[in-house]
Amino acid sequence: MSRRKFLKQSSCLTMGMLTYPVFSTAFSFNSVNDVIIGHNTHKYKVNMNWGNLNPLYTPVKDCHEMVQDSKGRIVLLTNHTKNNVIIYDKSGKLLETWGTKYPGAHGLTLVKENGEDFLLITDYERHQVIKTTITGNVIFEIDYPADTGKYKNKEEFKPTETTVLENGDFYVADGYGNQYITHYNHKGELLNIFGGRGTEDSQFLNAHGICYDNRDKNKPSILVSARELNELKQFSLEGEYLSSIKVPGALICRPVIHKNDIYFAVLKSKEAPNDDSGFLLIMNEKNEVVSCPGATAPSYKGNQLEDLYQTIRLFQHPHDVCIDDDENIYVAQWNSGQTYPIKLVRV
Repeated sequence: MSRRKFLKQSSCLTMGMLTYPVFSTAFSFNSVNDVIIGHNTHKYKVNMNWGNLNPLYTPVKDCHEMVQDSKGRIVLLTNHTKNNVIIYDKSGKLLETWGTKYPGAHGLTLVKENGEDFLLITDYERHQVIKTTITGNVIFEIDYPADTGKYKNKEEFKPTETTVLENGDFYVADGYGNQYITHYNHKGELLNIFGGRGTEDSQFLNAHGICYDNRDKNKPSILVSARELNELKQFSLEGEYLSSIKVPGALICRPVIHKNDIYFAVLKSKEAPNDDSGFLLIMNEKNEVVSCPGATAPSYKGNQLEDLYQTIRLFQHPHDVCIDDDENIYVAQWNSGQTYPIKLVRV
């Protein structure tokens, strides 16, 4: 959907042109340029024009992931090999681009070492994890973990995401491959492997995203989104399964922790008739869903979260979120017609 088409459709939404019946939505329309989405304490004004660039000079294909670096800049990863990495300021102004060798660029993680920023990029077409400087110089490349015996060849290793501990150790989620989680030290030396494809508690179907959770300093853990299972799974740092959080109806991408909350892009509603049925999801410090921008308001029956559904045709396969130091959200989208990210301004 083009941004112009979205604005035209948004003006019709007050007449009931929603994807689903509105159970308890929290958006309002003061004008076609003033759309508020979200629930409870997490509501946002939509900015569809943020980050628009000239596609002839700075094209995107799939906008997979975004992070904010130590300078406050917004770093976008796309699998367009004219410019895999696009760096903006928070206003959406283009600052610089680099990268022409990452056709399967998917996961982007910021690494801070001795006051310097680095990036971890997962490329599922190259079957590699690549560490670079913030300007694109390659530090090292990691191939498939052949020595583990879990992979017959590199084609079975299609990494989608990484996460980093304070000591430099990092974990890789093989979300499009054999579904294992591999644990490396800061040098890229393999320390452990766990998970694998399956429906047992310790296994995954589409281990799409991974995140280090240190909100409880006494019990840090690893969170992995089992996207096709509609679950967020928690593991110890040693790879022991701890618990699962069910998010019925929501195909969650990687968890992103900001302060005490966890943010997700939801690729789509599981049972929705339309494929472009995504939205966002936010959990509080108790891992309770408190806001779903673009979807039904979260509701619990007892301890069970009710199914979530898209209520406004705003997002097209949202794939990642980046939360800046002003609590705004930047949304990167996959398979969205080569559109640039959407900014949601906290209100």
